[in-house]
Amino acid sequence: MSNHPQESSIDPAEVAKFQALAREWWDPEGKFKPLHMLNPTRLEYVVAQVAAQFGLDRGAAQPFAGLRVLDIGCGGGLMAEPMARLGASVVGADAAPGNIAVAALHAQEQGLGIDYRNTTAESLLDEGARFDVVLALEIVEHVADPAGFVATCHGLLRPGGMLVLSTLNRTARSFAAAIVGAEWVMRWLPRGTHDWSRFITPDELAGMARDAGLQVEDRAGMVFNPLRWDWSLSPRDLSVNYLLTTVRP
Repeated sequence: MSNHPQESSIDPAEVAKFQALAREWWDPEGKFKPLHMLNPTRLEYVVAQVAAQFGLDRGAAQPFAGLRVLDIGCGGGLMAEPMARLGASVVGADAAPGNIAVAALHAQEQGLGIDYRNTTAESLLDEGARFDVVLALEIVEHVADPAGFVATCHGLLRPGGMLVLSTLNRTARSFAAAIVGAEWVMRWLPRGTHDWSRFITPDELAGMARDAGLQVEDRAGMVFNPLRWDWSLSPRDLSVNYLLTTVRP
């Protein structure tokens, strides 16, 4: 356990944005509609990566039984709940207390025992918490110090543990899709939810991971098809949304 508290990567302005949206989390037609649409695709990726890393049978009733999973920046619990249904022992952490209140109530209604905490990655590290899997999905573009945040996530992993990140690439296409499309045209999200200058390229994020002592194992894009109105995984197109899988040796 560290004797020196870690400097928080939390950006209070970013937390305030999502605190204001907390009650919308479980409305599939509300402000988080893009995440509800995206969630099955990122869940499929995470499940496949975790199963491969730990040699688990995805056909089992609860294939993740015995795994300790942290969903950092868990929001309303859109990923924490399926992880718990797969048998994992899940800690969901978020800096916005409103998100935690909504997530805990929804999990209780679903009969799921998820350990939700209004806390930060740095606080968990200082407490000596360790996990087999850390999920940091759609959060790294909102923290004050992305490289420091990735290093903290490394510290939260047991040896052989896996960190899966997802974020937005910094490209003209991501500006058009995430800001012009989602915020200005479709109005799925309030204007200002995303700051394009804080988006991170896959190479930049991979560099942060390697600098933190992590091995980069896989990367994949998540691509929206406006004709089918759905998302799919792509091994090549990482121009907008993408996922990165890393492992602590």
